Parts: sequence; structure tokens; C-alpha cells
Amino acid sequence: MDIVAFRDFCLTKPGVTEEFPFDENTLVFKVLGKMFALTDVEEFVSINLKCNPERSVELREQFDGITPGYHMNKKHWNTVLTDGSVPENLLVELINHSYELVVKSLPKKLQQNL
Repeated sequence: MDIVAFRDFCLTKPGVTEEFPFDENTLVFKVLGKMFALTDVEEFVSINLKCNPERSVELREQFDGITPGYHMNKKHWNTVLTDGSVPENLLVELINHSYELVVKSLPKKLQQNL
């Protein structure tokens, strides 16, 4: 997956916006104002994604390309390499998982608006 495919995929999800809140290189995707994915647009080598803590441990043990989230809460975020070491179908699944976790954390009324 390249940066264009990643961006396009994220933007297909309901309620998603993109912004650069930290600097001009760090692209952040949010669902109704809450982050679910971020990456460096200059060097698209990895994506930070939210993940269930138990699943995070399993994924990190299975794949060298999945590590604790860089500059993020290591319990709830993973950094996933985009170099092919993580299968693309799993990468898509993890983006969906991150999005769904954030949606589930939103108030019920906001969830219904999606």
C-alpha cells in the first residue's frame, strides 16, 4: 500500500477527516475528532494505528514489522511498517480495527450519526 492508497482508504470511512496538527509532515486521520491513524507523508515507511492491547501483543510477536507505537501510548498503539513485511490484507484489517475501536469509544449519539 502506498500513501495515496492509504489516504484514499481512510477517507472512505464515515466521519473521517484529515489534518496536520503536529507539523507539516505528520498526516493524521480522525473520526469525529479522534485520531485513529497517522503517518509521515514525506517518508511513508510506517503507520501508527490504534489496537486492542491483547491483540497488540500477539501481532508484535508474530510480525517484525509491528512494534509498539512510536511516540504513542505503547499499550494502545502500534507502528506498522509499510515495507511489505506486514501483508497488505492485514494492514487493511488493522486500519479497519483502529477505526472501529475509536468509533466504539465515541458517545452512542455520535456513533448513530455515522
